[in-house]
Amino acid sequence: MGKVAVVGVVGRTNAGKSTLVNRLVGEKVSIVSPVEQTTRNTVRGIVADPRGQLVLLDTPGLHKAVGTLGKLLNRMARRSAAGTDITCVVFDAAQEPQLEDIGWMQRIAKEKPEKVVFVLNKADRAPFFETMYREAWEDARRKTEDGGEDIRRETLDEESSVSCLKSSSPVWVKCIATTEGGAKAVLDALFDFAEEGEKLFDDDIVTDYPRKLAIADSIREKYLAKMHQEVPHEMGILVKKIKEKSKSAVRPGLLPATRPVWEVDVEVLVNRASQKPIVIGKGAETVKYVRKCAERELSDVFGVKVEMEIWVRVEPNWMKNERLLAEMGYLGELV
Repeated sequence: MGKVAVVGVVGRTNAGKSTLVNRLVGEKVSIVSPVEQTTRNTVRGIVADPRGQLVLLDTPGLHKAVGTLGKLLNRMARRSAAGTDITCVVFDAAQEPQLEDIGWMQRIAKEKPEKVVFVLNKADRAPFFETMYREAWEDARRKTEDGGEDIRRETLDEESSVSCLKSSSPVWVKCIATTEGGAKAVLDALFDFAEEGEKLFDDDIVTDYPRKLAIADSIREKYLAKMHQEVPHEMGILVKKIKEKSKSAVRPGLLPATRPVWEVDVEVLVNRASQKPIVIGKGAETVKYVRKCAERELSDVFGVKVEMEIWVRVEPNWMKNERLLAEMGYLGELV
């Protein structure tokens, strides 16, 4: 046996949570983009290490909620630490503490989880606001101990997401999640908190994230890279069908080889008719780029040939449609 722990990786949107999770796992299990609200579901990444195993829950970033989808993402973020062994709060310390950062500190100070790691990400940047974050934490803890001001409803209006225990003494770690070895201190801190136990997953598994969500995330990441903030926040990705079959690949001088193929049908939902030509692009340039990049990445990830068809559909107010949100995995786990 080795050490085992389930870790809730939380923090405000675009703090670097997904980059950190990918770095710790050693493979890409969560999409990464400089655009806010990139992660829309809780992604499980499994870290295999000689010391044991960590199961990382990469969560949507907490942000100012607008509409049904925004509130769902915040609720998922708050509940992510429920039942976890360690709470890992990631801060973008290249910026001064924001409202959502203070909100997480207030939650930790109020609920007093036993095992907490505060990650000050982007330690290679200047300025680096470590002192301001430490002062903000002391202020949050002092106000909680003194029975001071209530925790703001905007960030903390949901039920408790971590167990109420006796003490809260976060371990502070500086991190550069984008570089090789830049997250070693985080890994060490998490394993220091982990306890002896049986592994939860086999060593060759890096994620148990449902494949429909993984495919949707890959497509959305490519759109984010291509379009930045032009439309993506109002765009939903719905994987309608995955058909598995085999095709024969003939290579010169060799017998035909059978290769697994996934034929994937995808709908991209937009709110307004004016957004449809933007998402498709002139001469279908944008949708072709997204399809090609996503097919290549998903083929590498799943070890099969992926052939994708993408249609763009106008669906007004899709972010308020519970049936569509459920199909996208925002109202529960997909099977």
